[in-house]
Formats: sequence, C-alpha cells, structure tokens
Amino acid sequence: MRTQVAIIGGGPSGLLLGALLHKAGIDNVILERQTGDYVLGRIRAGVLEQVAVAALDEVGVGARMHKEGLVHGGFELLFGGKRHRIDMHSLTGHIVMVYGQTEVTRDLMNDRAAKGLTTVYEAKEVSLHDFDGTTPHVIYVHNGQTHRLDCDFIAGCDGFHGVSRASVPKQAIREYEKVYPFGWLGMLSDTPPVSHELIYANTDHGFALCSMRSPTRSRYYVQVPLTDKVEQWSDERFWDQLRLHLDDEARANLVTGPSIEKSIAPLRSFVAEPLRFGRLFLAGDAGHIVPPTGAKGLNLAATDVKYLGSALIEHYQHKSDQGIDHYSERCLRRIWRAERFSWWFTMLMHRFPDESGFNHKVQLAELDYLVHSESAMRSVAENYVGLPLNFGE
Repeated sequence: MRTQVAIIGGGPSGLLLGALLHKAGIDNVILERQTGDYVLGRIRAGVLEQVAVAALDEVGVGARMHKEGLVHGGFELLFGGKRHRIDMHSLTGHIVMVYGQTEVTRDLMNDRAAKGLTTVYEAKEVSLHDFDGTTPHVIYVHNGQTHRLDCDFIAGCDGFHGVSRASVPKQAIREYEKVYPFGWLGMLSDTPPVSHELIYANTDHGFALCSMRSPTRSRYYVQVPLTDKVEQWSDERFWDQLRLHLDDEARANLVTGPSIEKSIAPLRSFVAEPLRFGRLFLAGDAGHIVPPTGAKGLNLAATDVKYLGSALIEHYQHKSDQGIDHYSERCLRRIWRAERFSWWFTMLMHRFPDESGFNHKVQLAELDYLVHSESAMRSVAENYVGLPLNFGE
C-alpha cells in the first residue's frame, strides 16, 4: 500500500492532521495500535483554546462542540479559604471551550469513517524505516499478516510511549525532563459541577481542581503522593478529601455520586528536540508533555498539527519546503512558552513534599499579588486562553 503521509497514532492529533490533509487533497493513512473503542475510552483534558476550536471548525467537525461545549470566560483561584475570579474574556477578549478530549476524538473519528478514509486499528509491531533517506516506509502487522506502507512523509502522533520518537537514533535527539513528586487523582462522576467555571485550589491539604465535562458530568482532581494506588481510594474517601480543599460555598454546592472512572496521573514536563528527522515529524505527546495544570496538552498538539499540516500542504501545493524546514523551530518556540506557563502554574498551586513554610508563604504572597494586579491577571489570562499561532513571529 502507498500513501503520501503515513500518520502513526489515531488519537486526536493524528485524526486532526488526517482531516487537515484530506481537506487539502493529500492522501493519508492512520495506523493505530489499539482498538477504536480503547482510544475512545481514554479520559483526558477538556479545555480547548481558540486555536484548537478553530482547527476543528476548519475541518468541519465543530458543530457538536459548539452545541454541547461550555464556553468559559474565566476561572477561579481558591486560596486562603477564598475564591478569586480571573476574567479571561475582559482581560484578553478571548474565551476557552470546555469539551472533553474523548468527544473531540469521537467527532474526528466519525468524520473520518464517514468519508471512507483509511485507518488501520490494531496495527501491531509498527516499525519506521528510511525516514532519513528517500524511501520512507512503515512495516506493521495486522490480523496476523505483515504489511508495508510506502509514503513520502511519516507523522509521529503516537504519544509519549509510541514508536515514533523511539525510532530516532539516540544521538540525534536531546530530551529535557522534569518529573514532579506527586500525581493527580482524578474522578469522573455523573453529578452537576460544583461551580459553573473551573476552580483551582491551593490549600494546606494540597492542590485540587474542580472541572466538568457537561452541566451534568463533573471531573475532580486532588493532589496525591506518587506512592498512592487507585485501589486505596474509595469514592467515599475521595469525596471526603475533596471537601477539605473547598471553600464553604463550594462545599455546600458539592453533589456526590458513584465514580464512572478513577485514575492517578503522574505529572511531568518533557520536551524532545528537534521534532523533525528527515521525513519523520513528531507532533503532540510524541514530542512533548506538559503537566495538566495549564490545560496545554491537547492544545499544543493541535498547534503542532496546524504547523505540520500547513507545511505539508505548502510542499505539495506550492512546491516549497520552507514550512517543513522551519517546522521544528516554530513548534518548539511555542512549546517552551507553554512549558514555562504550565511549570509556573504547577509550582504555584501544589504543595511539595520537602516544602518549607517559607515556600508556602511565598506561594500565597504571589497568589495575593496576582489577584490584585491587573497586569499579572492579564498575563495569566493571556497564557491560559492560548497565545496566537503567530505570536512573536
């Protein structure tokens, strides 16, 4: 089989890239090692920046998002027992859309299937070949048979543990990483949210986040040690712990119920440089990870895909490789800005195991300054809603 672009990974970044390329008349095939149901079962972030919203609209899959998604013009910081609202819309003129990554994936997946585009699920033993030469191709096993997919380019959209980055020679790539000494215990429940906007809490009990997926489905997180196991956390224990992180009003509004899903996610900051290796490109989690505090993971992936899609369209339609040649540089500049914000927000909102009383007091002082300085609030709001694609260029 032959295609123009082989896309490794059938999550939202791979699907979005496939949709952008198809719209431009560029043939592509997606290889995904899991089943479609497994991909849809992943519970991930739900805050979309304008760049991501615009990209979904561009490929024609935004209708359900605009109908069911929740438009947020601000969020709240809770510390010292009080909540303080960051009015993103008045400070920046922009908003974010709360719409679960699972739903984004479903919309893109359904659109791809309706158009009859090729996605190979349960593609096993995937290996990438000659991406630094002139005949890039992918070997994989499907239904017990070995297949070869010849292509012009390979897009690695297969996540942090995927084969794409692992296929790059060690000496050709440099990795930067920070691992945080705690995780997020997240619980999804069919209960109304405690507030109509997100609440980020810095408390003596650690960090907590109150978020939602819809007016009737909530997603809550509390900070836990990395040594904790999900099995140690009953629903009752989770709700009791969450209450300790809330202010009186939120505590009174909290509606509890059985969990739909419960998991512990470790937090890390990670960047691989560069993101292009001949005819192989890394995009999304294959090239970088951010802690979820800043809600940047899916949004950064969407930006990567926009840059990569534009570069490949420029190659095929205008016979220019300028976009391809500058892909890594453009992505990394934006990635490091998002990494900086996510790191800063994580350091500001969490309690660290070896933290001194002094450090916590400094956190509270910075939060106090933040909510009383319009300039500081504008900076946070600008980063939270997402910098424009061409920011600083």
